[in-house]
Amino acid sequence: MLDRRRFLLGSTLGSLGLLWNQKSAAMGPSKKLDAPLVLSTWDAGLDANRAAWDVLKAGGRALDAVEKGVMVTEDSLNCCVGLGGNPDRDGFVTLDACIMDEQGNCGSVAYLERIKHPISVARRVMEKTPHVMLVGSGAQQFAVSEGFKLESAELSDDAQRSYKQWLERSHYQSPAKNIENKQNQHGPFAPTRLDDGQWNHDTIGMIALDQQGNLSGSCTTSGAGFKMRGRVGDSPLIGSGLYVDNEVGACAATGQGEDIIRIAGSHLVVEFMRNGATPEEACKKAVGRLVSMRKNKIGDIQICFLAMDRTGSFGAFSLRPGFTYAVRSRNEEKIYKSKSWFDQ
Repeated sequence: MLDRRRFLLGSTLGSLGLLWNQKSAAMGPSKKLDAPLVLSTWDAGLDANRAAWDVLKAGGRALDAVEKGVMVTEDSLNCCVGLGGNPDRDGFVTLDACIMDEQGNCGSVAYLERIKHPISVARRVMEKTPHVMLVGSGAQQFAVSEGFKLESAELSDDAQRSYKQWLERSHYQSPAKNIENKQNQHGPFAPTRLDDGQWNHDTIGMIALDQQGNLSGSCTTSGAGFKMRGRVGDSPLIGSGLYVDNEVGACAATGQGEDIIRIAGSHLVVEFMRNGATPEEACKKAVGRLVSMRKNKIGDIQICFLAMDRTGSFGAFSLRPGFTYAVRSRNEEKIYKSKSWFDQ
């Protein structure tokens, strides 16, 4: 079966188009819930959603909800978000985040060190500067000028242990795929560092629809564990890791950032929705675009998209099985498992 999939994925664009048309015919409608509504990537999004829901149920803005929500994850001890995350190959934790509101305003930080809540710094960039993105020492300088505390550069105990294991391997290996939902010592939904030295490289993306019918989104991560010094993925890039168009919908991405960047993934999903696709269909079409581009290299990649339109319809799609997302509304708090390209 695996060899057959590789053959299909490595075939010509014409064959891929035929395969796409056959699959599209079987797609059902996306799910729909009334506003307010908040969605986030992975099981860990349950706790983040609860913080966002506190804002939404009180009639607050989606923008405030998506900031408060992912701050919970930035506070938690895990491998892929916040200062407890795995470092780069030189032993430094660098953080990326972005945020976008219903008016097209957006802010971003990348390669930010020693600041606990990069999502809040990204919002300050949006609201207090003429720019969209600040990076590196400049982003840190701006954060400190805005009153953010400069935290210790020391690694967390878990990160130090994982870094030591990685150094013993002495070379880069691709992150383990879809281990975000494994249980570990930090709880059933905490992103996982495996004892054998494997790691993941994920993020939390969140999108919300408030009682006023407005959309906003956020995304935050510590990036790929043991990445090259200076590497930045899709998460802080408006149009790749996150995109919001209040007239159409919103999308957040997760997975291998380099490949999400190649297709401007989140913007692509929103444009598919603009042209009539449901959120799930739009996410699947974006995955199909990458399959067409990467062909026989697709077996080493995982990407996932989570989307919602302005009516409260939502859906997700991933390249490989195992992607889950958390949903919170007035009547529902639930983990959904997305369909995947390799499920078909």
